[in-house]
Amino acid sequence: MLLLAFAGALVAAVLVSALANRTILSTAVLFLVVGVVLGRETAGVLDLQADAPIVATLAELALFAVLFTDGMRVGWADLRSAWRLPGRALGWGLPLTLAITAVLAHYVAGLGWAESLLIGAILAPTDPVFASALVGNDKVPARLRRLLNVESGVNDGLALPFVIVFLAVASGSEDLHLGELAGELSLGLVIGVLVPLAAILLERSRWFAASAAYAPLNGVAIGLLVLALGQATHANLFLAAFAAGITVATFGPRQRAAFEHFGENIAELFKLAALLVFGALISWSFLADISWTGWVFAVLAIFAARPLALYLSFLRAGLGMREQAAAMWFGPKGFASVVYGLLVLESGIAAGDEIFHLVALTIVMSILLHSSTDVVVARMFDDQREAPAWHGMLYRASGRPRGQDPRRPVTGGRTASHGAGKGRTTGQESSPESDDDG
Repeated sequence: MLLLAFAGALVAAVLVSALANRTILSTAVLFLVVGVVLGRETAGVLDLQADAPIVATLAELALFAVLFTDGMRVGWADLRSAWRLPGRALGWGLPLTLAITAVLAHYVAGLGWAESLLIGAILAPTDPVFASALVGNDKVPARLRRLLNVESGVNDGLALPFVIVFLAVASGSEDLHLGELAGELSLGLVIGVLVPLAAILLERSRWFAASAAYAPLNGVAIGLLVLALGQATHANLFLAAFAAGITVATFGPRQRAAFEHFGENIAELFKLAALLVFGALISWSFLADISWTGWVFAVLAIFAARPLALYLSFLRAGLGMREQAAAMWFGPKGFASVVYGLLVLESGIAAGDEIFHLVALTIVMSILLHSSTDVVVARMFDDQREAPAWHGMLYRASGRPRGQDPRRPVTGGRTASHGAGKGRTTGQESSPESDDDG
């Protein structure tokens, strides 16, 4: 039934995807709602529990695919060319979001400090899927789109070590083996770097070459080999996936370009399947089990933690008011947080069920809020809307060039707005990097 439900939801998502791109509708919300409606405590069609093997397997494969493709988006060249604003968001915004969320979890939800830091690490990453109308809109300033895209592509991997360490700490001192944990992380990093590098160098040699038909499969082959070696050696799969993606992006631009579109489609399928399964674990009774302090925490985690962290991170950064407001608001909690929450539930720690409830509530609220407001916020940057008919008639009647204020006298020279972007006095078009939309 799970395959049938996913296939039906996928067909429906494809059919409404064009409408969703220009309205507040969201295909991600569709999969979440289908999961909730068909879940065990609602319609009972999908009899899934958090400890079911299919849930753990799907979560692991999906997070591996997403981290691999995320890493492939951000090679070192990309980071060097656009480091200033994403660097602030990642270097300051991510730890500040983690810390503020942890403080809220401790003082509002009443969790211990280890559990609070864990939930802060889980909810710190963002997901660009729920802000797609903003990231994919050419009328939104390029530096804002780059900021959100690079940040969301990197922060899943950066938050991962914190999740692993805080989960180990929350498990108790008797289960805490930092040496073993460091070994798994190090081995994952080594596999994630050496395997793709070896595959890329072999393909560049005079003995081997990938045909046009097989070129997109090269990324799949590298990812599968990293996954298999990671499982065989008990390395950390997720750090290996992220490191492998960055390695391919850095040393194999041709392999990256061949795999990029194909790989993103694979990762998207895994994401949507995981959202459907996640929704099936949620019900009205599940949400009713959360105390009022948990609801207050979820609201503050969305409306206070990220906005405050990004506000502090972008002080004196030169961002315009609209750009900074958009960056502060769009911190949607998405797929990575879903899987990290499932890992906590799977770990069996004492506060695991409470953490999962709080994480699930925050993610559901975030998906509903952010995926339904991305189009609205994107329209704030739409300065190219078509003028009404009477506007053009007024200009023609006044004998003034289009773009000149009819209240100003006609001059023989070039008007201030003629040929100048956004009313600048030069004839040069404003660049996305220099225009702060203030």
